[in-house]
Amino acid sequence: MKQTIFSRIDSVSPRIRSIAASIGAKPELGNEEYFAFETLTTALAEFGFRVEPHTLGLPTAFIAELDSGRPGPVVAFLAEYDALPDIGHACGHHLICSMSVAAAVGLAEAIQQFGGKIRVYGTPAEETKGAKVLMAEAGLFRDCSFALMAHPYYAYERSGSSMAMDALRFEYRGRSAHAAANPEDGVNALDAVIQLFNGINALRQQTASDARIHGVITNGGKAPNVIPDYACADFYVRAATRAYTNELVEKVKRCAEGAALATGCSLEVSNYEFSYDELRTNETLSDAFTSALVELGVPESAIQTGNDHGSLDLGNVSLQCPAAHPYVQVVDQKYLLHSIEFRDAAMTDRAFDGMLLGAKALAAAAYDCASSPEKLKAIRDEFEREVLRR
Repeated sequence: MKQTIFSRIDSVSPRIRSIAASIGAKPELGNEEYFAFETLTTALAEFGFRVEPHTLGLPTAFIAELDSGRPGPVVAFLAEYDALPDIGHACGHHLICSMSVAAAVGLAEAIQQFGGKIRVYGTPAEETKGAKVLMAEAGLFRDCSFALMAHPYYAYERSGSSMAMDALRFEYRGRSAHAAANPEDGVNALDAVIQLFNGINALRQQTASDARIHGVITNGGKAPNVIPDYACADFYVRAATRAYTNELVEKVKRCAEGAALATGCSLEVSNYEFSYDELRTNETLSDAFTSALVELGVPESAIQTGNDHGSLDLGNVSLQCPAAHPYVQVVDQKYLLHSIEFRDAAMTDRAFDGMLLGAKALAAAAYDCASSPEKLKAIRDEFEREVLRR
């Protein structure tokens, strides 16, 4: 059956390459991916999937489903397709969505064997306000037997971990005054932001080694001779677990409150992006993907141990159903994600070849798991042990 799956992916590969190339050439920011949405949903409908557009009222989200009409597992493939400001698809999301579509189409050949459903979740805005967060909150993954996606990279890498994250905005308001003529009448909002940075810098000495706190000043005043009455800083607070992230966020907020008290400013704290939970890889599912890569000719020695690559909204999904997020090699140079070099290399035939191999590995891993009651039980048992009971 797996040879049938691979042959099906080969047969649709010209269409998949065209999808990747067209989305890659027309980068769109999160929640504005109208071209990608239309391209993907049109293709999935033509491949026989029933498409539910605008999931949860999000204009560029969707769920596409192929139902065997028989009881069985629910297999989820996740598609991302938002680009980065200024540098376009430098994270390779045009390859991610195309890979998931190809995997779903390939697996469709086998669905009558194991029953159940195949779903492709179109998840906008991973780089900012990831739709997977809202979908997870709405319980849209709870009936999934497992969820898979693969990320393009310069190497093969097992699914690892990601950091929980909160995006905090600190806005200080003071009182403007002439900085030379009557500075005593001013309340300097920029001073409050500077004290916030100083407080956080001191806090870092007392944080766990897996924590990260980093920020920028987005507004610090307009002219040096005017005491700023408004200043703003945006921070990411990250840690290995949601529990420690929450603890750290409270400490950072106390630094902010201390800066307001010291300077006499008022303070407003808000979340300017969605909060991401940590990715908890299902190792049984991850092993299945690694085995599929080896079966497709990738030397096991070339598959690295998974590393932490920041924060992912897939983390929220992994707390709702078993999930894995491996990396597949699509470039031959060590081009870093979010770089112009990776963006350009991810639009070559070499990258599209890697994308299609990744699609075959996704489909093969899904088949091995969905067609085996023993593996499905092992995946679920691990999920209950490592996620639900922790």
